[in-house]
Amino acid sequence: MKLTAITTATALLLGSAAFAQQTVTVNIGSSHPEANIWVYAMKNTFQPEVNRILSETGDYQVNWAESYAGTLYKFTDTREAVMDGIVDIGMVGTVWEGANMPLQNVTYFTPFATEDHRMIIEIFDDLSENLPELKDSWAQNGMVHLSSLITDSYDIYATFPVNSMADLQNRKLNAPGTSANWLRETGATPVDGALTTYYTNIQTGVTEGTLSFASGILPTRVYEVAPELTRVGIGSMYFGGIAANKDFFDGLPAPVRDAMRQAAKATSIAHGDYVGDLAERALGEMQEAGLTIHQLPDSEKAAWVNGLPNIIEPWLEQTGEAGKTVLKAYFAALRERGAEPLRNWDDGL
Repeated sequence: MKLTAITTATALLLGSAAFAQQTVTVNIGSSHPEANIWVYAMKNTFQPEVNRILSETGDYQVNWAESYAGTLYKFTDTREAVMDGIVDIGMVGTVWEGANMPLQNVTYFTPFATEDHRMIIEIFDDLSENLPELKDSWAQNGMVHLSSLITDSYDIYATFPVNSMADLQNRKLNAPGTSANWLRETGATPVDGALTTYYTNIQTGVTEGTLSFASGILPTRVYEVAPELTRVGIGSMYFGGIAANKDFFDGLPAPVRDAMRQAAKATSIAHGDYVGDLAERALGEMQEAGLTIHQLPDSEKAAWVNGLPNIIEPWLEQTGEAGKTVLKAYFAALRERGAEPLRNWDDGL
């Protein structure tokens, strides 16, 4: 953090004090480009909203030093980039931090909980600030959580439609990381990958489709090689957060910290709106380009959900009592907001 005193006016009247505005330099960045769903609101809401709030008093202004689109670090290093102060504020993908921040990955171990991505944002904004287990996890990694990042709901994009569970038998689907668990006991084989590899994987026959979400599939054009979308409703997921380096944030003047907290709330709302609008637009544009949309029957969806083994158990073994607390708090928050998870992953706790 750098503070620079800038004299913006001399005494206007005899005996009046000169007004000095302080400039705070903030290095902000991400591993993904500005149009990406996890970055868009950082650039287009968080930064201008901080500027607007601070302009109301005029005591401080921010000099933003931007490093978006992976110019400083890649997606595998988002936690370290913020934790080590490579950037002061950045997008942190906790989905890639299963070993270092496992508590944040609770949604990926509890599929079919809700497709309402705005609800997920609201819940994790609250829990990350008010549930000690989650708040302390960010602090232990040298960060302060500001705003939640999510995905829209996961479905199946493939070379074939899925009308029944039998259609998944002996199929190979890209299902990276923890999402591979969602295919257990379905007869399908999960294959690791990422949005950047799905197109080639499917085109070359390495896989026959992928578990993914509309706002990610549209820009990568995966629908060109996987023209059959089966709406399954695996659910929206908490992906990570916009976070600040803790030492940097704690050292900011109180009015700047307050402005960032307020701006973070606006960013969460804007992120939810952007993802919702993009997902809806994506479905329309992909259909115009030839995508066919199917709906997995409710009876087959129930068979999928109930046929899964207890995939939350390994996560609970890894996270212990803290994991139990987070899981119970998450499912309580879902039910308080009217969600009806298709499987009660918190049973027995």
